[in-house]
Amino acid sequence: MSGRVGGVEVDERRDGVASVRRETRETSVAVELSLAGSGAAAVSTGIGAWDHLLTSFAHHGLFDLRIEATGDLEVDEHHTVEDVALTLGAAFDVALADRAGIHRFGDAAVPMDESLASAAVDVGGRPYAVVDLPFRAERIGGLPTQLVEHALEALARGGGITLHVRGTGRNDHHLAEAAFKALGRAMRAACEPDPRRTGVPSTKGSLE
Repeated sequence: MSGRVGGVEVDERRDGVASVRRETRETSVAVELSLAGSGAAAVSTGIGAWDHLLTSFAHHGLFDLRIEATGDLEVDEHHTVEDVALTLGAAFDVALADRAGIHRFGDAAVPMDESLASAAVDVGGRPYAVVDLPFRAERIGGLPTQLVEHALEALARGGGITLHVRGTGRNDHHLAEAAFKALGRAMRAACEPDPRRTGVPSTKGSLE
């Protein structure tokens, strides 16, 4: 099924699978996502550290993920990071469909050497982000650290996800990577089928 949802073009929509595109004057982003994957990822955004974090997210979430993005990196990294996160969020929104039969909530904590990060998520359609990652430097490779929080906010907005991501650490690379691994594991738990659940996991009867 194709169409347009929430600012993205939907090339494919079926249970657990989505293929979406977002085109603006600033960026071009294509995302393919399978929720019941093996963790295979192919990510190309032009920002190596961002690719690394998204690959870690997919690997530990056991999502199959392909992202192809180009953007106005001659300006800065902001538009590319934000639009990739928005489009990835939209892919989750499409793949989850009516969100029937899933756990809906998930949480995880992941250590990486001196760093420890935790993530708790609700994929029930309510976009909200609380992020507390105390980075020390301005950049991780080519990725400005202030964009990590902004990307998580955009992911929440694009996917209708409530997420809380927190961490401590002395090494910015370790802190960011632990956060995305934890987020991947939390999202995996939230998106997986609940064998005891019939219908939508909400007393309202709908997660619209």
